[in-house]
Amino acid sequence: MTLFEKILAARGLTTRAACEEFLNPNYASVKHDPFLLPDMKKAVDRLKKAHAECEKIVIYGDYDIDGLSATAILLDAFGKFGFKEVGAFIPNRFVEGYGMTMGAVDKVRNMGADLIVTVDTGSLCHAEIEYASSLGIDTVVTDHHNVAETPPPSVAAVNPKFPGHKYPFRDLCGAGVAFKLVQALQTELDGLPDGYEKWLLDLVALGTVCDIVTLADENRANVYWGLEVLKKQKRPGLKALMSVAGIEPEKVNARHLGFGLGPRMNAAGRLETAQYALDMLTASDGLEALEASEKLEELNIKRRSIQDEIFDEACQQADNMTDDRVLVVNSGNWNHGVIGIVASKLVEKYKKPVFIIGERGDEATGSARSFGDFSAADAVRAADDIIIKGGGHGAAAGVTLATERVDDFRRRVNEFYDSLQLKNQELYLLPRADVEIDDFSEIDEELIDNLTKMEPFGNGNAEPILKITEATVLSVRRMGADGQHVKLTLRDKNDVALQMLAFNAPEEFFREVGDKVSVWFQPTINEWQGMQSVEGRLLHLAEV
Repeated sequence: MTLFEKILAARGLTTRAACEEFLNPNYASVKHDPFLLPDMKKAVDRLKKAHAECEKIVIYGDYDIDGLSATAILLDAFGKFGFKEVGAFIPNRFVEGYGMTMGAVDKVRNMGADLIVTVDTGSLCHAEIEYASSLGIDTVVTDHHNVAETPPPSVAAVNPKFPGHKYPFRDLCGAGVAFKLVQALQTELDGLPDGYEKWLLDLVALGTVCDIVTLADENRANVYWGLEVLKKQKRPGLKALMSVAGIEPEKVNARHLGFGLGPRMNAAGRLETAQYALDMLTASDGLEALEASEKLEELNIKRRSIQDEIFDEACQQADNMTDDRVLVVNSGNWNHGVIGIVASKLVEKYKKPVFIIGERGDEATGSARSFGDFSAADAVRAADDIIIKGGGHGAAAGVTLATERVDDFRRRVNEFYDSLQLKNQELYLLPRADVEIDDFSEIDEELIDNLTKMEPFGNGNAEPILKITEATVLSVRRMGADGQHVKLTLRDKNDVALQMLAFNAPEEFFREVGDKVSVWFQPTINEWQGMQSVEGRLLHLAEV
């Protein structure tokens, strides 16, 4: 069995048929019947009425990439279906915040809306939807977030998280649910012939990858073919943004979406308004698209600068909290559109759950990131009597509280951690190898070519990790302006050498020549001045 076959087997792909289905995802075979989703027939019927009566539809989106992608999908598709009046409303993180609000419903009313179609939100907006109804505005909800025991009082609520339906795959993102609405409308309206909806898969892929839903079943096929659409990009905005980000269309992969396009689009909503990102996605003119993309690039550069500044300040606080099992850092100068990213970086550095809180006068808003057996949402619940509001899930949560209660909150979440008596939580942050190897004999270009066939990588299909059980350090080279990067040359038991590279490496990666180590890495191709060489992306090492 080759190393590539061992990697596939480690993912449960042990038969020829399973491997073929995984490596060549078939869009048609996983194109599940959209009418199996709850309320889809009601949603389509209401939209057919809007179509026949030329009603004004406002798509109520969200400021994250999934919501923006879903909004752009419906704007594009509704245009092709011949809806006469369609607008979009994107809430502002700093004004409306996440979800529908009464004030936002008033703004949508002022846009002349007869019908609201939500994307990536709405399942928990009972009062706001009821308010819209009192104004004579119907609402169709399309969403994928958690639901309440009672559905919202909308005309339809299309969400795979609702119980009691037969749709076979439940981990669609907001863009994925919006796409299912398009597939359902294709059966009832002219303008988008069967098969032509696949040109929307670039947007579906963008939302799916950036919202970190599981890349299995329908999601995997949608992203796989969405990347093919991106390679033939006809959308001026994404074409311009790829150019600004230095992404060659013919080489685009899921990593480019998550780490290239995604951060640039998110920067708009984090610092100013996500409308800039929607303008880029919907641009019909090349110059307009380029201007919008350059605006996103400018905001992303500013976002990185702000993020680095907050991170440095937060680290100064965290360095004085060595006894705290949960880090709660706070300041009055931190942009709460950026603090979530910083929280993730703090977890990576300190190997502890983190709450990072930005104070705004008497009130403070925080973002949490966690891992392992410590649930950020449960920690928030344990401080219910201290906070104003909060919630989330195990890995991430948000919290709002009075600024004067931050110290009380810090004590409470640490007491909660201690009450759980957790052990060895840092192990959850370590990479897990798909396969252990004894030597580097099969780490070559053929292997890397085969690994690319496993794309798209992401949640549920991580890029494969290998572990060599023992290797000897031949050389150590510091790189970067501050010596923050490292390149190790390692030798296996058969005297075959392979270079390993880590950016912003922790100090323990800087080994001594002659050290015996076990190494976790991902095989990659390094291109430099027209030359290609095989090397490893160093993830973790330990002494033998």
